[in-house]
Amino acid sequence: MRQVVLDTETTGLEHKLGHRIIEIAAIELCHRQFTGKHFHYYLNPERESDEGALQVHGLTSGFLRDKPKFIEISAEFLNFISEAELIIHNASFDVGFLNYELGLVKLGVLDDYCASITDTLRLAKELHPGKRNNLDALCERYNVDNSRRTLHGALLDAELLAEVYLAMTRGQESLLIEMEPAELDQFSITGLDGQNLKIITATHEEMTQHQAVLAQISLECGGKCLWDRLELGDAAEK
Repeated sequence: MRQVVLDTETTGLEHKLGHRIIEIAAIELCHRQFTGKHFHYYLNPERESDEGALQVHGLTSGFLRDKPKFIEISAEFLNFISEAELIIHNASFDVGFLNYELGLVKLGVLDDYCASITDTLRLAKELHPGKRNNLDALCERYNVDNSRRTLHGALLDAELLAEVYLAMTRGQESLLIEMEPAELDQFSITGLDGQNLKIITATHEEMTQHQAVLAQISLECGGKCLWDRLELGDAAEK
């Protein structure tokens, strides 16, 4: 149940052209709750950003010049994501850049360290086919406040993506799965013997309507209506 929501900013769109990561951020979730732990660094890419990329993130070469290089933060980063499920929007982009950086320092690939990778862009496309599914559109759709997002920034975008991911996947896990183990221990099953319960039986008209619905279901599923089998089983036990 440990998840890490991750985002990067880069000097350009193609790591195959030698573009590098200039900002990396990760937010930790445990049991679908923010833990307050995060990982965040600006990085010296040892090259200039493309003009288009600079307009997106606003991180100038002068600002990045005294920042650490990727190799200097790599051990801390890999420890932070170790054995977690990574949550990334448009994962192929970030994973491509991270694998490129890891390859430069001979540290393998991202899959060597994390448990799995979930692409929220792919998830959003499945949930909302034919609609805009970038981060701003998803924030609007799920009522996540993105008013601070005047420029792209890895830490803010990771925080927003975490909120969006939780909203998108709410309801996939049951209440019991979302509870802490200590909370589950508080529950116990008790019998109803001795309880003064009011029993309301169905009327003749309601039972007739019920049987009509079951007959229609049985017809449409080739005589394999589960409810009919349950009622036959109940009758056999009486």
